Amino acid sequence: MSRPARPTVVLVHGAFADASSFARVIPELTAAGLDVVAPAVPNRGLVDDAAYVASVIRAVEGPVILVGHSYGGAVITLAGTEDNVRALVYLAGYALEEGESLGELQGRFPDSGLADALVHTPFPVAGSTGTGTDVSVEAEKFPALFAADVDPGLAAVLAVSQRPLAARAFSEAAPVAAWRTKPSWGLVASRDRTINPDVERYGYERAGMTTVEVDSSHLVMLAQPEAVAELIQEAVRVTAH
Repeated sequence: MSRPARPTVVLVHGAFADASSFARVIPELTAAGLDVVAPAVPNRGLVDDAAYVASVIRAVEGPVILVGHSYGGAVITLAGTEDNVRALVYLAGYALEEGESLGELQGRFPDSGLADALVHTPFPVAGSTGTGTDVSVEAEKFPALFAADVDPGLAAVLAVSQRPLAARAFSEAAPVAAWRTKPSWGLVASRDRTINPDVERYGYERAGMTTVEVDSSHLVMLAQPEAVAELIQEAVRVTAH
């Protein structure tokens, strides 16, 4: 009997960040013999970002374990419908329902400290005389909100190297919810000051996910990489066939 194809783990970063968010998790996964792809998400809008990530997934030969952090959770909710996605893993993320936007899900619960720290900056839209709006986080507030338990030097670097999110991403409704048809796992960062942890819990429970809670800030991949890698490897093991 032939051995099952080894899955590739595709890591999808969130808003105000880039793929280096996974710098401490990737070595854990590769040491376990897993192939990893960590693309740069455009952060230009939910539907467009999901389409881009879906194109990355389609380029992977064999099965995929799709992992999304924060806003990346919303992205994998759409992109996870690709045929070769075997499982979804949400890390302190948004598990949207079909027809729901980030703003709607977040609006069900009290705001986190993030709401008062956002900066809105216009940017030019190619081929148009109009402008879009980029959303980022005040650099001086970033470490405490995102990375309270991450090395302060690293947190300071992350604060000034943010990848902003286009504001329209907050209001776009999810046309699909991949967790309805794919096995899913969710990690709650219990000391999250970026997303209210109850937003994470609610989305995961609604989706019927296998859920774990980790005593961590929002950037759980940098603060608790072993716990993150363990959850991803659980998804690999359970869905192996």
